[in-house]
Amino acid sequence: MAKQSIFGRIAQLAKANINALIDGAENPQLMLDQLVRDYSDNISDAESAIAETIGNLRMLEEDHREDVAAAADWGNKALAASTRADSLRSSGDDAGADRFDTLAKVALTRQLQSENEARDAEPSIATQTQNVEKLKSGLNQMKEKLGELTRKRDELTARAKTVEAQAKVQDALKSINVLDPTSDLNRFEDKIRREEARVRGQEELTASSLDSQFDELEDIGELTEVEIRLAALKANAAKPISQ
Repeated sequence: MAKQSIFGRIAQLAKANINALIDGAENPQLMLDQLVRDYSDNISDAESAIAETIGNLRMLEEDHREDVAAAADWGNKALAASTRADSLRSSGDDAGADRFDTLAKVALTRQLQSENEARDAEPSIATQTQNVEKLKSGLNQMKEKLGELTRKRDELTARAKTVEAQAKVQDALKSINVLDPTSDLNRFEDKIRREEARVRGQEELTASSLDSQFDELEDIGELTEVEIRLAALKANAAKPISQ
């Protein structure tokens, strides 16, 4: 997979308007699930590509440091050879001096090559460094978007479950309203009330019967008293009148 296509998808996904995507989706939850998968897959690909880019940059930097170090080393060798040549020439050894001057020239040539290689690599290192920073920034944006997507998906899922539960409650309430089990309870209550009324009626009837019986006893008592008094009157009437 080309790194350029990965980086292009990073930019495209990082700029995506999630709210607009949700509003335009027939099934927002499925769309969010797919986006989460896309972001996760692309983040994984981007991390691999960026890691490779960073690795290449570090190699360039390492090569640059080696070229700089080599240039310095060849410069030191050129100086040492030139100094040795001057010393030999002052002592009359022109052949030896020429040989060391030649070595100094070789060292200076190598120094120039190393300096040129280091200088040529610097623009590429600068560009790669900027690219790496941009890629890291884009990757961080993608990760932030992924977190936003995940939160929105979880929120939407929770809201969908709540709506589903509310719908079930409403359907249950509709069923209750249609069946109205309280009407059966009302009929049962009416039956109990009628039974209670019947029992109270029986109690009143029984109480009325007892009262009548006690009333008869009172009547009998009154008649007995009358007869006793009548007998007393008769007894008094039968007594002789005293002289």
